[in-house]
Amino acid sequence: MFLGTYFNDVNQLRRSFDEFFARPFQATALPAAQDTDWTFTPAVESGWTDDQLNLRFVVPGVTEKDLKVTVQGNQLYIQGERKAPENFGKDGYVWNAITYGKFERVLDLPTGLDLDKLQAHLHDGLLDVRIPLAGAMKPKTIPITMQIAA
Repeated sequence: MFLGTYFNDVNQLRRSFDEFFARPFQATALPAAQDTDWTFTPAVESGWTDDQLNLRFVVPGVTEKDLKVTVQGNQLYIQGERKAPENFGKDGYVWNAITYGKFERVLDLPTGLDLDKLQAHLHDGLLDVRIPLAGAMKPKTIPITMQIAA
């Protein structure tokens, strides 16, 4: 128990340091011809309805041909690449505050979902993933009968 808490604290501290030190360097002047292999992790939000799990990934500037959605076991993989615009800042330096490069997001999915009916839809820089609940997991209303005492 103690080690799990310790590692969680250490990971949180590491992430805090990474975020702190990454901020000043995200908007730096770089030679436009320099090939940087920046990576990022798309933000995600989730919500439930009575029928499905809804996931939304923020992937601005990513086209459907540069995006891949796969399921293996109970894990959902979102992989893709946000490509830098061609000829942008070609002859000089650019001020770059947008991260380009390959990304991957892996989510552990709960049990009780019908993964064969998963749907993914890309629109306006958002990837919406909808996964229906398996029939046995959907809420059922149980009728109540009244018993009259004899």
